[in-house]
Amino acid sequence: MSEFLMEADEEMLEFFSEIADVLQTFGISRAEAVARVNRAWGHRKFGPYPDLMCHEDPEYWAHGLYYDNGKDDGGLVPYWEENPDRSTWQIVPPPPDDSPAWTLPREP
Repeated sequence: MSEFLMEADEEMLEFFSEIADVLQTFGISRAEAVARVNRAWGHRKFGPYPDLMCHEDPEYWAHGLYYDNGKDDGGLVPYWEENPDRSTWQIVPPPPDDSPAWTLPREP
């Protein structure tokens, strides 16, 4: 079983792996990073690389999966700003323990 649930070619799976890599830089485990990606897109089928979602870089998607800006405007966090105001940024909770998004064993 692949760590990712979505139907995609190898290059797209690598793109999702890069998103998970960025998520890990926020201090979460690989298992949680993959679960966040799976929760977002595990039910989808993707075209061959580069799928339309590749118009944004992995950092964009990772920030959107991990943070919400705490405002009622869709949650986008302006991570690209030189000195972003992170005072309202909230961490989006990981998928629930019983979610099928968890494909890797949790690390102790």
